[in-house]
Amino acid sequence: MDNKLSDIELLYEDNDILVAVKPAGLAVQTKNISEKDMVSVLKNHISKSLNRPDPYLGIIHRLDKPVGGILVFALDKKAAASLSGQLNSSQFNKRYQALVEGIVDTKDEWITLSDHIVKDKDTARIVKPGDGTLSGKKAELKYKTLKIDKEEGVTLLDIELITGRFHQIRAQLSNIGHPITGDVKYGAAKRDINLQKGAIGLRAYHLSFIHPRTGERMIFEIKPETD
Repeated sequence: MDNKLSDIELLYEDNDILVAVKPAGLAVQTKNISEKDMVSVLKNHISKSLNRPDPYLGIIHRLDKPVGGILVFALDKKAAASLSGQLNSSQFNKRYQALVEGIVDTKDEWITLSDHIVKDKDTARIVKPGDGTLSGKKAELKYKTLKIDKEEGVTLLDIELITGRFHQIRAQLSNIGHPITGDVKYGAAKRDINLQKGAIGLRAYHLSFIHPRTGERMIFEIKPETD
């Protein structure tokens, strides 16, 4: 299956799960009834395609509004429980590509970033605890260099999440001095980098998990827009 639903691309759909590509700039879910979100569009689609007047759509994981990429949703509670149980395990694998400011040369090796982070209530940003302790939630990811553009002063990174924290990739890359391009919230320069409006240089391009009913390994990939 490969088609478009408005500006949302559907990659796979059966009676248990739905896999779709969220465009950057669209919220997964919002309380603003006047604003379109991914959940409302997909529920409307499910009610028509599967003839379910009041469809169940379980949110398993999220992407920030300015981030595009692959998401899986559960179409019943049993599937939701199975997929949620796979989160933060080797069964549920999420890969991203990030275009960051500065030159990062990892020599084709995976580098692990491990921090304890907290959310600043005043700025809604993720920061390291200021007291130097290990308070807050542990955030861990791996990254390696894919391509360096010395002329533009940017680097394309491949990123694998080990934990899934709010704004984790954005905050951790900013903490090492390499904010994601376009991400002014985390210190990126305000400049034209050919990104669509409302987007930053981060895209979830790979997702794999175990199908909750069949037990089959499901693998989905898209071409990153940041390449």
